[in-house]
Amino acid sequence: MRIDFQLPVSFLKEDKRFIAYTPVLDLSTSGKTYAEARTRFEEIARLFFEETLRKGTLEEVLESLGWKKMHAMWQPPVVIAQEPIRVAV
Repeated sequence: MRIDFQLPVSFLKEDKRFIAYTPVLDLSTSGKTYAEARTRFEEIARLFFEETLRKGTLEEVLESLGWKKMHAMWQPPVVIAQEPIRVAV
């Protein structure tokens, strides 16, 4: 069985590391380069889906993350914006 998901991924630079993060799975990883972070993200996302499928918890986990099942297809929450917001303390 093959399942394909389109995931929104943010890439951040922290010091000398690149961080890959998706809010729709609350999943992140890092690498020394952008390419390494991207490759590691693809691997960790694939492992996430493989393990939840293997354990039989995929539907439960996706629902807890705000995903909706529509016409037998899972739809992640939609990221509508990413912008800096000033917070004064």
